[in-house]
Amino acid sequence: MNSKTLSLLFLRKDDSLLLAMKKRGFGEGRWNGVGGKVEPGETIKQAMVRESQEEIGITPTAYEKFAEINFDEYFKGEPTLMNVHVFVATAWKGKPTESEEMKPKWFNIADIPYDKMWPDDPYWLPVVLKGQKLTADFTLDETDVIISHKLTEVSGFKD
Repeated sequence: MNSKTLSLLFLRKDDSLLLAMKKRGFGEGRWNGVGGKVEPGETIKQAMVRESQEEIGITPTAYEKFAEINFDEYFKGEPTLMNVHVFVATAWKGKPTESEEMKPKWFNIADIPYDKMWPDDPYWLPVVLKGQKLTADFTLDETDVIISHKLTEVSGFKD
């Protein structure tokens, strides 16, 4: 079975959250944070910063890890384990800008378009937005239907 380690970053400003519409590739047509796979020789935080720069042209300067989520799912038709490290940034350099891959947009937290996001997001993202840290495990079938899930609140993460 394949496995991938990924970063995911959300920008937060007061009661607003920056989401980005994925324009191509895995997740195309869905709102999400920005991020992607950790390259060889890179730390998870380095990947998160690099992906933020590549996808929306910002450099996070104040951020915190809020979740570690394991997905047992299918990636390009192959069973894959994905370990996603979720960060929230409250400060950054640069203005979020559209790229070939992502189109960023601010949403009021009360109006997050969960129906146009990954099916697991409504389970864990509201918990993170309330300031709680968590670990989670999701199993999805070939059509992204959640078969099982488990969320566990935690006090924090080791770097």
